[in-house]
Amino acid sequence: MKANAVPLLAIFEKKMRLEVPLFQRQYVWSQDDQWVFLWEDICRKFTEYLEGRKDAPVHFLGAMVLDQKQTPTTHVEKRQVIDGQQRLTTLQIFLAAFRDLCRESTCEELAKECDSFTLNKGMMAEPDADRFKVWPTLLDRQQFKDVIGAGSRAALEEKHPRQRRKYQRHDDPRPRMVEAYLYFHDQLREFFFGTEGEPPIAADQPLAVRVEECFQALKNALQVVVIDLEGGDDAQVIFETLNARGEPLLPADLLRNFIFLRAARQGESQEVLYEEYWRRFDDDFWRQEVKQGRLLRPRSDLFMQHFLASRRTADIPITHLFVEYKFWIERKRPYATVREELATLARQGDDFRRIIDPKKDDILFPLTSFLDAFDIRTAYPLLLHLLDARTTDMHWRQLTVLLESYLLRRAVCGLNTKNYNRVFLTLTRGLRRDGTTPENVRKHLAELSGESTGWPSDEEFRAAWQERATYQTLAQPRVVHIFRRLSDALLSNKSERISVEGPLTIEHILPQSWIEHWPLADGTAGMTSDELVSSDATDPRAVATRRRSAAIHTLGNLTILTQALNSTVSNSAWKVKKSELLVSSLLPINQQLHTFATWDESSIEVRGRALFDVALKLWPGPTAA
Repeated sequence: MKANAVPLLAIFEKKMRLEVPLFQRQYVWSQDDQWVFLWEDICRKFTEYLEGRKDAPVHFLGAMVLDQKQTPTTHVEKRQVIDGQQRLTTLQIFLAAFRDLCRESTCEELAKECDSFTLNKGMMAEPDADRFKVWPTLLDRQQFKDVIGAGSRAALEEKHPRQRRKYQRHDDPRPRMVEAYLYFHDQLREFFFGTEGEPPIAADQPLAVRVEECFQALKNALQVVVIDLEGGDDAQVIFETLNARGEPLLPADLLRNFIFLRAARQGESQEVLYEEYWRRFDDDFWRQEVKQGRLLRPRSDLFMQHFLASRRTADIPITHLFVEYKFWIERKRPYATVREELATLARQGDDFRRIIDPKKDDILFPLTSFLDAFDIRTAYPLLLHLLDARTTDMHWRQLTVLLESYLLRRAVCGLNTKNYNRVFLTLTRGLRRDGTTPENVRKHLAELSGESTGWPSDEEFRAAWQERATYQTLAQPRVVHIFRRLSDALLSNKSERISVEGPLTIEHILPQSWIEHWPLADGTAGMTSDELVSSDATDPRAVATRRRSAAIHTLGNLTILTQALNSTVSNSAWKVKKSELLVSSLLPINQQLHTFATWDESSIEVRGRALFDVALKLWPGPTAA
């Protein structure tokens, strides 16, 4: 058995057929479980190459086990895929999508080059099978041939058009390999062409140059481990061993071993260093798992990930953590001694604990509780830098307003969060260069533009505040946070301080089920959904019903109540609900409702404007001084 690390494309360089045994399972990889992570790995390397960071460590995409097959002299050389068939197949599908995008982008020479990694050329004894670099199980062959051989997305979609059965709400799924191709093609198109509100990375460079750079990343920055079996090797035993279930070491465990091994080599006392700096990371707090994206991760791993991202101001996927940390230490040599390294980790570990488990009297609490409610943890590397820079309390208050305003305005406007990682890492890099001040933070965020990073203006914020169905677009904890802040801001110096310890829920003042108790302005009943479907679009009742339905989920119609009070008032008419609210709720945001004799669409608009005036002071825009 021989194991070698080889560049990804080197596997497909030779004239060879990698054959999946008939007894192996069909292609089962899916978008949520595998494709998205493979794309993240590839996308990261593409980005590094386009940004000129070609010295980053190569990334291993996994291992595959191959067994030599006896082939006649006139036949294409064959190897049987013992392990890794899902990965090999997916990589071929990705290369087909990359090849076809090159062809669509008039990068024909590069498309031909990619073709050489997906299809064998020259004379073949069995051309129907031998022309393919990978040959799947029998049941998968036709869809694989369609994906690799179609030559374009349009041709593939013509072979596999969307279909929907009668009375079915969604299209039937296409074959899995076809779906994989379409997923990767979509990701590549967005990466190279950007979106309506966001230009692509390195947009100042010609498309042909960017595509060529990314092809070089495929050739040089991504590797796999290929294990070639020899005559006496038992393929089944090796397969079972590679797939045996064990308890893997956590990234933090690997890093601890790496750090303390270096301490011993440099003559520093491992025992003293462990007691002084590392012991804290071995308590239960750091082993507790918390959600990170789609997975649960120990806090120790998350700290090391955010710490390294903060120091390098680069995205560090947790699966790459050990390799990236080791590369940073050995290449950049940021610390003179292991003691200095561990002292920094211990200090920033204490900082990270403040971030994820803040006390109510901590200056960080308002910002970290906001980030928790809005599920924005990509800001943690920035927060680690701010804490390491010994930011003053006065500056923390200013930074809290800036960051919360930027993020909350974007949330209310319904803008996406996918580029926040890059936003905060770029901001951290800028602060390290220009100085860590609130003014530099404001200046950096104000210069961002586009749908994926821009800071909404007062006009954009106002339109979304008044018109968007915020209850349907924001998770309840986020809407609760908005109304808690509004309610607190309505307290005057004559008001008693009210502390609500229990959870609060969102209440629709004009209820979602309003037709029975809430007549329209002219006294008629609103239309049901069935009645609306069959009604004339100009029917006054239909127009009024649609207007009311559009207003129900806007911020002007929402408030916060305890769960018990929420259940009590529920769908009651305004006269009943108003009385109950004023008697049972002391929150300023509810006490202000006493001024409304009636509650309808006009009242919702008036209240929405009044709340927006408060919101402008809480969350000032990019041009505010």
